[in-house]
Amino acid sequence: MLRATVDSVEERDEELEDEGEEELRDGGVPFYVNRGGLPVDEETWERMWRHVARIHPTGEALAKEIRSASDLPKIPVPSVPTYQPTTTIPQRLEAIQKYIRELQYNHTGTQFFEIKKNRPLTALVDIAKEMTREALPIKCLEAVILGIYLTNNMPGVERFPLSFKSQFSGNHFYHIVLGVHSGGRFGALGISRREDLMFKPLEFRTLMDLVLDYERAYRGYWHTLRKVKIGQYVSHDPHSVEQIEWKHSILDVDKLSREELRKELERHTRDMRLKIGKPAPPSPTKDRKNSMGSPIRGPNSPLRRISQVERRPSGDKKVLDQKPSADLKGYQIRV
Repeated sequence: MLRATVDSVEERDEELEDEGEEELRDGGVPFYVNRGGLPVDEETWERMWRHVARIHPTGEALAKEIRSASDLPKIPVPSVPTYQPTTTIPQRLEAIQKYIRELQYNHTGTQFFEIKKNRPLTALVDIAKEMTREALPIKCLEAVILGIYLTNNMPGVERFPLSFKSQFSGNHFYHIVLGVHSGGRFGALGISRREDLMFKPLEFRTLMDLVLDYERAYRGYWHTLRKVKIGQYVSHDPHSVEQIEWKHSILDVDKLSREELRKELERHTRDMRLKIGKPAPPSPTKDRKNSMGSPIRGPNSPLRRISQVERRPSGDKKVLDQKPSADLKGYQIRV
């Protein structure tokens, strides 16, 4: 098991972001990823109980009470949403969000499903299927993969990753949702501790409107939104060997004026539209897919040599001004 360490130094943050490891920090607090599959092994199980003992007000007493109980109530298992042909796109998205919410946010200190961002889409879809079978609590990155899987049969809905980096009291915090676009309107699917940092109905006219709505939510928790990263549209082919492009545009929100931010987001919207018309790499047939073995391929495999559009950073770094946090000093508001 690998435990990520927290480091508030900007260079270390950027290094972790480039390695795709921001999911190893939950509101600035390190957490574990279950790399041993399910059911979890004894070591992982005991570590989760120790986490409960540390963070819960009644700690060890609560853990002891639950573990010694002989007749615990059964937890209801959410059902994957199904639709009638007449169900509208907004109604379908709301049903998917309801399902994600019913799985609940994972507070155990261990992410149950290992998500490697550089894996092909077909492998991530397999993980999403496992999530629906196990019906365990999830974190924000898992919710994005699940949202992609549950919207794959909705060709009129385009999906793209939308991630945020915020700052509070000198520490950085990371979050990601699945942006959606349909019928000329933007919205989002996801999960968070905070109600206004996950689902957004399909009612935002522009990508700028959607991003500003998240920024307002962050301000409500005394967080300053520092950076927004936006990926490209994700293929609807569940057998695609493409990798998700997580960071097509990287925008330093605190360095850009509102007009500059609007232009960057409009440019990104145009880039996403252009991708729709481009043919995707050929996907393996089911028989060939079964014979290919593990979706993790060697570095010399031609299937992994998929070109990536050059990322566009939006300015150089600058030293952040540390502002006093008044009576909130020493208290971390995790989002």
